[in-house]
Amino acid sequence: MKIAFSAKGKDMSSIIDARFGRASGFLIYDTESREFSVVDNIFINSGQGAGIKSAETIIKAGVEVLITGDCGPKALSALRMANVRAYSVKEVSIAEALKAFEDGKLLEIKPE
Repeated sequence: MKIAFSAKGKDMSSIIDARFGRASGFLIYDTESREFSVVDNIFINSGQGAGIKSAETIIKAGVEVLITGDCGPKALSALRMANVRAYSVKEVSIAEALKAFEDGKLLEIKPE
């Protein structure tokens, strides 16, 4: 399974970026190979639609789970249509967020 994290940096010690659509990038972790890759968010400065475009980016990367701070309703809808589950966590490293996810301690972001 591939898990995307909205990241303020480019490694597992990086802090989760609270903003999904305007995150500086995404760290994509493969639970099978235990390897990660980094995808820069080229939509960070988009006037509008950054969330939806960011969702499309991680969907194309084959992600099944997103872990971020917050996710707007349009981006969340796009993710849900592609069967990507989104979870919220704040002010922790990606390694800590991954551990919390594996332990079932993260709250799934649900549409309002």
